[in-house]
Amino acid sequence: MKYEFFKLSSIGAGIFSALIICSLWFTANDLKAQQVTLSPEQIRAITPEWKGERSADGRPYIADKWMERLKNVSIEEAWGFLRNKGYHNQFEGDWMIIHPESVMVGRALTAQYLPLRPDWDKAIKMVGEKEGRIGATNSWPIDMLKPGDIYVADAFGKVVDGTLIGDNLGNAIYAKSKNGVIFYGSVRDIEGLEKINGFNGWIKGYDPSYIQQMMLGGINQPIRLGRTVVMPGDAILAKKGGVVVIPPALVEELVLNAEFIAIRDVFGIQRLKEGKYTPGQIDRQWDDAIKKDFLSWLDQNPDKLKMTRAELDAYMKDRTW
Repeated sequence: MKYEFFKLSSIGAGIFSALIICSLWFTANDLKAQQVTLSPEQIRAITPEWKGERSADGRPYIADKWMERLKNVSIEEAWGFLRNKGYHNQFEGDWMIIHPESVMVGRALTAQYLPLRPDWDKAIKMVGEKEGRIGATNSWPIDMLKPGDIYVADAFGKVVDGTLIGDNLGNAIYAKSKNGVIFYGSVRDIEGLEKINGFNGWIKGYDPSYIQQMMLGGINQPIRLGRTVVMPGDAILAKKGGVVVIPPALVEELVLNAEFIAIRDVFGIQRLKEGKYTPGQIDRQWDDAIKKDFLSWLDQNPDKLKMTRAELDAYMKDRTW
């Protein structure tokens, strides 16, 4: 039996996860239809606004150049842009960060963890065995990571006995993704994790205990991360101030918007210091004279531009600036 559960709307992330898993697992006469992770077709169904390239698993694949440029966007710029687009719940703060001065960006590979229920845990392990998965269930998402991914997990904020990884799995994560983790949960072996060059983590706590009384609920499905929801393939911008979750279809415009504001501010500050314009002239929509001056200044200072001139011209074409 096949299930059309993606036609449901307005379902919370936890309920949505439960419906998915129940639909997939508890059909005794059709084990072949069961699965641990959403299929590529199912991921496409829940991420319809993305029109670009996708990974083999169905997740939106944002081009590396935009992910790299996203690193320079501030939390405030990303948050403000998303709110203007109607996305008001895209930020989660109050993290313990392994290397707080570092920036991490990547494509989300999501995992849902739940308090242990033995019958349900047994069911998912049976499904995983049929799919050829090996090891403990908290290693299954790691096996799926690709370069540029970030392992994003909802472990319902559990710290004691909620440690999803230690330094062994941390090394495996970095080897596969060249990135780190965002856990609404905890880790162990923090000193070992700190020694993994390039690895980073935004976590809710550290504890020396090992994981117990938890189970994997599913992989590459919508999950709750505190006050936001993460979809498989979302862009993650993680900085000292917190984590912003960005729908893939908005990444390019968000980056260009931030880069334009940055160069506009550099020009405006310089002209204010020179006394050429008043704050009132700069801090409003520019008149034609200032726009002409700005374009001439760009010609004289091409090294200050983070985007290409063609990208800038296209961006400014139909916008008020």
